[in-house]
Amino acid sequence: MTKVAIVYHSGYGHTKKQAEAVQAGAAGVAGANVELIAISAEGTITDEQWASLDAADAIIFGSPTYMGTVSWQFKKFADASSKHWFSQKWKDKVGAAFTNSATMNGDKLSTLHYLFTLGMQHSMIWVGTGLMPANSKAAQRNDINFVGSFSGLMAQSPSDSSPEEGPLPGDLETAKLFGARVVETAARFKK
Repeated sequence: MTKVAIVYHSGYGHTKKQAEAVQAGAAGVAGANVELIAISAEGTITDEQWASLDAADAIIFGSPTYMGTVSWQFKKFADASSKHWFSQKWKDKVGAAFTNSATMNGDKLSTLHYLFTLGMQHSMIWVGTGLMPANSKAAQRNDINFVGSFSGLMAQSPSDSSPEEGPLPGDLETAKLFGARVVETAARFKK
């Protein structure tokens, strides 16, 4: 079994929907054991959830992009992970990340850079999307990787949309492919 933990914060439910799509894609790979870990509104997770992260073969980080970076709740979780950094508990685990914001750009890349840096500080092996962008004249908004991200998964949810309306179907399908890629990569590195 390849154990994957998806640890994320969602303020309004859009990033939760994205996390669930990543989980669906990851769980669709034979031999995958996937756990969703929601960071609370106070920026915490339980001791049992910390233990799940330590036991995982891959950790996928997720946060909405607020003001050009992760939510304060995710940042609180990341700061608390320094205890795991000190003992290098996540060293050589596969790491990956996703984010969502209301606008097409929204400085999501800044959030992914933060999450990448967190992964590198933990000595993780980073996995990007591995997907070509939908960037031709014929491209449609619901095409795979329409947002065009490589270093991690990006999605866009209009500011006035409910979680039922956003992220859009193409972004969710991209999330499923991303989840599967992380599991397949982690299986290659599993000791």
